[in-house]
Amino acid sequence: MTFDRIIGHARQKEFLRRTLSHNKLAHAYLFEGPQGVGKRLTALALAGAVFCLEGTGCGECVPCRKIDHNNHPDILSVEPDGNNIKIEQIRSLQKTLSFKPVEASRRICLIDQADKMNLAAANSLLKTLEEPTAETLIILISARPEALLSTVLSRCQRLPFARLPQSCIESTLIEQRGFDQKEAHIIAALADGSFQMALDRDPAFYLERRIEILKRVTALSPGSIVPLMELAKELASDKETIPDTLELLQAFYRDLLLYSHNRPVESLINIDLVEKIRRIAAQENTTSILNKLSAVNECQWNHERNVNPQLNMEVLLLRLAA
Repeated sequence: MTFDRIIGHARQKEFLRRTLSHNKLAHAYLFEGPQGVGKRLTALALAGAVFCLEGTGCGECVPCRKIDHNNHPDILSVEPDGNNIKIEQIRSLQKTLSFKPVEASRRICLIDQADKMNLAAANSLLKTLEEPTAETLIILISARPEALLSTVLSRCQRLPFARLPQSCIESTLIEQRGFDQKEAHIIAALADGSFQMALDRDPAFYLERRIEILKRVTALSPGSIVPLMELAKELASDKETIPDTLELLQAFYRDLLLYSHNRPVESLINIDLVEKIRRIAAQENTTSILNKLSAVNECQWNHERNVNPQLNMEVLLLRLAA
């Protein structure tokens, strides 16, 4: 992994290059920002630049290739074991850091989802952060830095990462994944600035199944109880896709709201459904659209708290059909 292969984040990459060229790397960094925007890739690129035989992160020398294949002995990685990073994991890391590096001049430790360290683990790591050695570089990676101990935050140099521009994700999907312009626009808009999220999307669901779901939901009426209940049962039966379905509904009613306030078509997510949006927007008003958005948000909240999926979906569809 090299800096040049990372999409976006020009300021962050330039800062790290400059810091490395002046030999002023801190002993600990916190790469913070939204999930899936490239924080871990940037950390690996920094490791490559530190270990590279050319001193640049060439991507071709033996250390660079080992990093690309995840088998460099001096890169240590810690991530949640279940729901948390436990104190045993941090103690194991500290034991390894007490030894000399195997091949390089230092060891680099990546702590992914660092905000998931339990209190004991965070306090244990604090000792390492307070007494750093010249042979250790620790990079914490987090989408929720506010969940970290203030004492941990104060001992790291913080480097914030922003969401990627939608246009950047769109062009990459077109060039590397073969999407057409409309498909790339929809996937990129739903990814909300996260390239990882864009890559993880199931195109069949977000492009084809999306149209079917929206068609059936918008065809419901207050008196269509039987088809409403059948659709609720169908949508609730696949628990894996419930969050995705709710996201699609949220995006659609967002588009209705924007269109009803004369926003340009380019600002919509469902740009392939402009005629449907125009037709339905003529039947709604701002209050009714906001009520439906509120219904979707409440359904998401209920789902996260394990409310009965079918009952939750039935209530949602009744409110959307009103």
